[in-house]
Amino acid sequence: MSEMTTATPGEGDEDDRISRFVERFAAELTAAGMQRMASRVFAALLASDTASMTSAELAEQLRISPAAVSGAVRYLTQVGMVSRERDPGTRRERYVLHNELWYETFTRRDQVLARWEKVLLDGTRLLGPDSPGGRRTAETAEFFAFLHREMSGIMDRWAAHRKANGAA
Repeated sequence: MSEMTTATPGEGDEDDRISRFVERFAAELTAAGMQRMASRVFAALLASDTASMTSAELAEQLRISPAAVSGAVRYLTQVGMVSRERDPGTRRERYVLHNELWYETFTRRDQVLARWEKVLLDGTRLLGPDSPGGRRTAETAEFFAFLHREMSGIMDRWAAHRKANGAA
């Protein structure tokens, strides 16, 4: 006769816990607008010990096809969240998260905000600042300018926080 054991909530084997986290975080990323497979691949890389996995490892863990991995990695590479590296001595590629992923992502977003602000200000001038469209573009430009200024301070504080906590 085999013994039955019951697991308390939050327990289970490590693979189950990792899988639950990956799917939960991927669902949040998808709800925020990221492609579903890209969300799952990103979450799997984030949860992995080395922040890198091969296509075969991702396909096995996520129970998806190599083609689905390829499409997700293509998207993640295009948006700068993942890079490709060759395993030494093989033709096999590993997909790797960037070390300063969130810092880099928000720094790029900050640059996008600055470009949008400029285009919106140009739009305000073209539409006329007193027209309904001009007022909307001016307010939107003002909002992006505010975010741009605040993001710079946030990134500086994050760098100081990491340094104070001994992060490289």
